[in-house]
Amino acid sequence: MPFRTTTHRSFAAVTAAAAAVLLTACAATPPSDQFALPPAHSGFDYQIGGAYEPPAGVTIISRDRTAAPAPGAYNICYVNAFQAQPDAEGDWDPDLLLRTAGGEIVYDDEWNEAVLDLRTATKRERIAAKVNTWIDGCADKGYQAVEPDNLDTYERFPKYLDAQQAKSFIGLLTEHAHGKGLAVGQKNTVDLAGARDETGLDFAVTEECGTYDECGDYAAAYDDRVLVVEYTAKGLAKACAGWGGRLSIVRRDLDVLPAGSSGYVRQTC
Repeated sequence: MPFRTTTHRSFAAVTAAAAAVLLTACAATPPSDQFALPPAHSGFDYQIGGAYEPPAGVTIISRDRTAAPAPGAYNICYVNAFQAQPDAEGDWDPDLLLRTAGGEIVYDDEWNEAVLDLRTATKRERIAAKVNTWIDGCADKGYQAVEPDNLDTYERFPKYLDAQQAKSFIGLLTEHAHGKGLAVGQKNTVDLAGARDETGLDFAVTEECGTYDECGDYAAAYDDRVLVVEYTAKGLAKACAGWGGRLSIVRRDLDVLPAGSSGYVRQTC
């Protein structure tokens, strides 16, 4: 989970040739009459830390929900669905924040994000109602898909949360997004890749599956519609060696900085 912030700069359309490839791929493999899947093994860029002009050859882009989609590309809208944004606890009803037995808010300390309380059906429905308004915003802006982050929160806080709660909650988001014409990507959590009949998820966005030897599991579950983000040269090399001919792979800096920023990194196979 890279640093979550959004800056926005103007950007130009991807090349006409790249757009043609994208449209052909989408038309050839429609999942339904309601939404399109990202084309398999296509140029990918991960821009959730700030939007910038798509690099040459990129036809799939993930951006934060506050940014505009890139013209001519298949655009995925990043939404932090299972945790509150840093310092955004006040945006949530107090009882929807996960708390210890002593009443203290449970935080994902690595990102300073309060964890949302998915332990009851009623709370899951209330949280989904809020997140779904963000998904509506993604649809209104013209995104083709949504990427709800932190599906794996239950793995970090097993004292409070479990996989069934996560599956039930993501199912609420998936059903709503499909109704808005959006595909939904599974973000990480390889243990749930085989649970598509429960979650309704359509493709995968995975961080460091090359590093952790998980790309094959996602590829099998999602028919190679897997978008891989690596954060190290070694991880990129492993992902490319094993899956460069089948999956969409990019290396980014951990903070996912916009192009032109100090520390920006972007490499592909």
